[in-house]
Amino acid sequence: MVLRMSRLMLKTLRDDPADAETASHKLLVRAGFVRRSSAGVWIWLPLGKRVLENVSRVVREEMDAIGGQEVLLPALLPREHYETTGRAGEYGDLLFQLKDRKGADYVLGPTHEEIFTQVVKDQCTSYKDLPVILYQIQTKYRDEARPRSGVLRGREFQMKDSYSFDTTDEGLAEAYRAHRDAYIRIFTRLGFDYRIVSAVSGAMGGSASEEFLAPAEAGEDTFVDCPACEYAANTEAVTTVVPPVEGAEHGPVEELDTPDTPTIETLAAHLGVPASATLKNLLVKVDGKITAVGVPGDREVDLGKLGEHLAPAVVELVTAEDFEGRPELVRGYVGPQGLHGIEYLADPRIARGTAWITGANAPGKHARNVVCGRDFEVDRYLDVVTVRPGDPCPRCGAGLRLDRAIEIGHIFQLGRKYADAFQLDVLGQQGKPVRVTMGSYGIGVSRAVAALAEQTADDQGLCWPREVAPADVHLVAAGKALQTELALDVAEKLHAAGVRVLLDDRAGVSPGVKFTDAELIGVPQILVVGRRAAEGVVELKDRRSGERVELTVDEALARLTG
Repeated sequence: MVLRMSRLMLKTLRDDPADAETASHKLLVRAGFVRRSSAGVWIWLPLGKRVLENVSRVVREEMDAIGGQEVLLPALLPREHYETTGRAGEYGDLLFQLKDRKGADYVLGPTHEEIFTQVVKDQCTSYKDLPVILYQIQTKYRDEARPRSGVLRGREFQMKDSYSFDTTDEGLAEAYRAHRDAYIRIFTRLGFDYRIVSAVSGAMGGSASEEFLAPAEAGEDTFVDCPACEYAANTEAVTTVVPPVEGAEHGPVEELDTPDTPTIETLAAHLGVPASATLKNLLVKVDGKITAVGVPGDREVDLGKLGEHLAPAVVELVTAEDFEGRPELVRGYVGPQGLHGIEYLADPRIARGTAWITGANAPGKHARNVVCGRDFEVDRYLDVVTVRPGDPCPRCGAGLRLDRAIEIGHIFQLGRKYADAFQLDVLGQQGKPVRVTMGSYGIGVSRAVAALAEQTADDQGLCWPREVAPADVHLVAAGKALQTELALDVAEKLHAAGVRVLLDDRAGVSPGVKFTDAELIGVPQILVVGRRAAEGVVELKDRRSGERVELTVDEALARLTG
């Protein structure tokens, strides 16, 4: 049917919402696609729901094409399942938690790996039942401390999550490739500019992991790409290229008098050396145990990367109270050569044979010629420094570029983490139990709507790709009875030809307001029945390019239905 704006629940706004910072937040509200219910919780109004459903349709079509079977699992889930895998603690305050009237503990599902594992355990008992791919498009919940950016980061959101179950690692790799290819088709059809980057698995667990990122200023992810080769990665997944260590001889450790130099900046200025010649030692607590992290003085520790490497352990910065009763820990003057009983983690640049200026573990004292492998040992090397533009590409050595993006999809080879937790076995070909291996594959459906708005909007408003737009044609009756009558006739003919039509037939609304709303709503084609309606001439405008052309009604119908 033709969607008539005279009957449509739609209220557009001329001004941006006071709390909106991103383009998608401003425009989706102004165009009447969404309204805020509470912090991080959104109402999808008729036009917004159409776009949301169009994204879901594309996702469903491509998931079905690779043999996925759609199911729908509950959002209200027993907490015990997440305790079994340890993810209740890993999610922490992000989990929405509640009790029923009998005192039983429940959560609102953030993801459904645990429940899908149990479904397959119940339904699949033999290798003949596998492989299988199951998926759902469902509401997820995460208790974000600071929900922001409209539907980009909410506490309730729509997500497609799918899971593959195989008896062999080769089968898992095949399912992973099938999903990767399906995601490429999905995001291409949706009209995204996107990048596929190497990623880390985090709380999901597993091994291989890739993200699909949509470059945008509003993005909360930072990724790198190389202008000289095809390398791209989330900054948390970038590996360090360590230059060869020169075989120079280093003198003995020399203690230096360095009063009032508790920071790298003050130390470098006092000694007249570059910060890169110093060794920065950051103290953190890993599950409550003090641990030291060493990086070159001109670099910063990326706490996100550190947390990913040490997950599921909880990483926190030390506080002043942690130094009490620990005279060997001198704030601002810590050096690895004096740490005993404390694990020392280090960036790969702190290689054996490198010499550093670092703390001497005494107030106002530093030490020169402190050599890794001679004066101290590294317990574990981790890539934990913040990546900078120009850092060498791990693949070809060229300088890396940094950009911001929105994560729109993530695929994981989970392996047997969840199968081990729930003892998911099937009877194998040899008559013995075989442990199942899994993959997990997510797409943020509601986030995709906002991400598309971020990438495609212009100064006039939203500008949807046809595949997801709420209509194919926005038909504007810019006048009185004659224009409205002709517009209704054109709308019915377009509808009969299978074209989705949004008809602005509102009475008492000026042409200027209708034109402004058409630009704001962002349907790909705008057809105006205006001043030349009596001649049977209309104006067709391409929303993205701005190109306008006057056509007869028959010509317009032919172009829009061809």
